Amino acid sequence: MTQFTFVPSRPLPKERPARKIAMVVYSLAEVLDITGPYEVFSFASMIMQRSGVTDHPAYQIEIFADRPGPIRTLSGLEIIANRSYHDLVDDIDTLFIPGGDVTAESASGDCESVLTNLTLLDWIKAMAPKVRRLASVCSGAFLLAHCGLLDNRRATTHWDFSEALQKNYPAIKVDPDKIFIRDGNIYSSGGITSGIDLALSMLEEDWGREVALYIARYLVVFLKRPGGQSQFSTYLTCESSNRPDIRELQAWIIDNPAENHHVDLLAERMAMSPRNFSRTFLLETGMTPGKFVERVRIDAARHYLEQNNLSIETVADKAGFMDAEKMRRTFIRHLGVNPKHYRERFSSQNVF
Repeated sequence: MTQFTFVPSRPLPKERPARKIAMVVYSLAEVLDITGPYEVFSFASMIMQRSGVTDHPAYQIEIFADRPGPIRTLSGLEIIANRSYHDLVDDIDTLFIPGGDVTAESASGDCESVLTNLTLLDWIKAMAPKVRRLASVCSGAFLLAHCGLLDNRRATTHWDFSEALQKNYPAIKVDPDKIFIRDGNIYSSGGITSGIDLALSMLEEDWGREVALYIARYLVVFLKRPGGQSQFSTYLTCESSNRPDIRELQAWIIDNPAENHHVDLLAERMAMSPRNFSRTFLLETGMTPGKFVERVRIDAARHYLEQNNLSIETVADKAGFMDAEKMRRTFIRHLGVNPKHYRERFSSQNVF
């Protein structure tokens, strides 16, 4: 039998009115973007009431869609919508916009209709000033961006979509590494499960750290997970250049991370002056030669840490870092975790 033993260290307001949480569902939405935050608020409400902390549900959660009834999500699982967003409401406390197949690169068929569904977009824009909190999960940021609600704000999305978000909506200040970001009353979160992180943060805002920590433990997740999205992404992006010689140089650097890649030597290899080479490389790739080399070495080190049990010192040497301490500082700066902790999370040697 399920036991609820949460006892706060100080009394919480039993008579506080229930906050209404609204989740939007559309065809080909990502189911975990919806159910992750839903479970956080649902478990919090259930546990606080059953353990006697509150005498009624802390949250009321409703699913909104174009019409009531089943909506097929990206995975094929159907979610039942309680209400239609055509019935404009003004009693929503927190509104969640999930991601799904909505990015500009894949805009066709059903997913195109999401970004061109003027009724949905107009509803979101109308609700934005009425709700206490407006939040996107994963690529749901594209819907907020399409409404102009993220202009001149900091925002994040799934690491794999962040470049497209920045390119298509240049007025947004996109931070691809953040798990979630709050800018005013608008929140955005990164890839898929980050909606859980965001909901836990909102729970902490509403009821305090003790409640949020208890629910995080109950759901077996971090209250505040260490590191950012970069530790989960393929960090190196080598799209670069229309110039074959620059692409060839990038490929050589990737194949030889431990070589001396001082800018003077790379410029000599390209038969350019260091100044002209640095300017050309930045123009063609969007980053300096030094930044590209650093990312190559991070990726190389990640590969060694994930695939074998080489010592940290050996990994640092093979990946081209001067020493293990320099690699540790670089990992913390870019990935938010040190090499030892990265290996513990992602090593294929730890699967069984």
